[in-house]
Amino acid sequence: MADPPPTPPSHGSPQPEKVDHDLPAVPQANAAVSGAEQSWLSAGVVGIGAASFLADVGHEVPTALLPGLLLSLGAPAAALGLIEGVADGLAGVARLGGGALSDDPARRRALAVGGYSSTAVLSSLIGAATNVWQVAVLRGSAWAARGLRVPARNALLADIAPPGAYGRAYGFERAMDNLGAIGGPLLAILLVGLVGIRSAIGLSVIPGLLAALAIVYAIRHTPKAEKRQHQRIRLAIRPILAGPLGRLMVAIAAFEFGNVAVTLFILRATQLLEPGRSHTSAVQLALGLYVAYNVAATVVSVPAGRIGDRRGPTMVLTAGIALFGASYVGFAVGGSSVLALAPAFLLSGVAIGCVETSQNTAVASVAPTKLRGSAFGVFAGIQSFGNLAASAVAGILWTAVSPTAAFVYLATWMVIALAALLGLGSGSTHAGATEIP
Repeated sequence: MADPPPTPPSHGSPQPEKVDHDLPAVPQANAAVSGAEQSWLSAGVVGIGAASFLADVGHEVPTALLPGLLLSLGAPAAALGLIEGVADGLAGVARLGGGALSDDPARRRALAVGGYSSTAVLSSLIGAATNVWQVAVLRGSAWAARGLRVPARNALLADIAPPGAYGRAYGFERAMDNLGAIGGPLLAILLVGLVGIRSAIGLSVIPGLLAALAIVYAIRHTPKAEKRQHQRIRLAIRPILAGPLGRLMVAIAAFEFGNVAVTLFILRATQLLEPGRSHTSAVQLALGLYVAYNVAATVVSVPAGRIGDRRGPTMVLTAGIALFGASYVGFAVGGSSVLALAPAFLLSGVAIGCVETSQNTAVASVAPTKLRGSAFGVFAGIQSFGNLAASAVAGILWTAVSPTAAFVYLATWMVIALAALLGLGSGSTHAGATEIP
């Protein structure tokens, strides 16, 4: 894959070596000329999007069925939280390591294929587990493999897509991922009715391995990897945290410290909807709102990317964070009907579609080409540990004070993130946007 050249400054002629400028909209002028003659939706971009969809379908099946499996093994409710917490922590560490490994273009290809394959196999083996510790080991290993592949996939997509179309390319990948999040649970429901929980988890290996094949397909439609001298594997944190990329990471970190797990949205809706209804009915309505959240995220991802390509990722990121703040206010206020809660779910769905697309676009645009893997690794690590902190603190406030206090806390982080984004500067966000057909 041909790495796009370093991002030029916002005004004047391109200066490839200069990186200490404001966050740009996209690499401009001659960086996107070659891509302007072809559709941004190339075979490689489609391959990565297909991999995200199939992988999400594959691992959403065991995720949806994990509580039922643990219950059949006689595990207490706390076991699920412990297993998922450890798995998420391993994924965060693996993302940092995957970033360092992915700096080399050739190595990132192997890492992507291996990560998708390993996640599929390890997740499906959970269906054969006969005790809780086996479930924990397999889940943690699968999530570590998943964490390793994330920086490789994101760097791979930056290599494939024309620089002037990063927004649309990452928006397409996010849309496919969100579509998989809708299809996975639906497939789980179907398979459980046909073959039972254990066999359903085992069959999840099929879409998972198809995802690995889709990544191979994407790689085969990617320009030949640049040959580099052998370098010691290391995560280049200091160069990444310097200049505009470092300021971007600060804003992203502030957002992620308030980016709580969507399961808390579902819990909030369930509790608010339960009075006057059965618990099962409240859960079903809450899950319906969660589906609406995923649909909103799927629908908005590509348009958000298109706007980012034209106006700059900073504007889209700002809008997404503001929408998250508004949704948190909605969850704090609450409501006892689906209609009262729907705006908060839809706002947060639109928000995550904007934020995930623009974050990836901004990192791909600003990161030095030779450190792209490390940049996505640091970014992914910030996401993982920020999400963990957000959910942990919100959960404590929820229990010790009230759900309203938890969502007010999260909304405060959105305000801090918006303030950090204002410090990035917007002078160059309109320069260099090149239309890709």
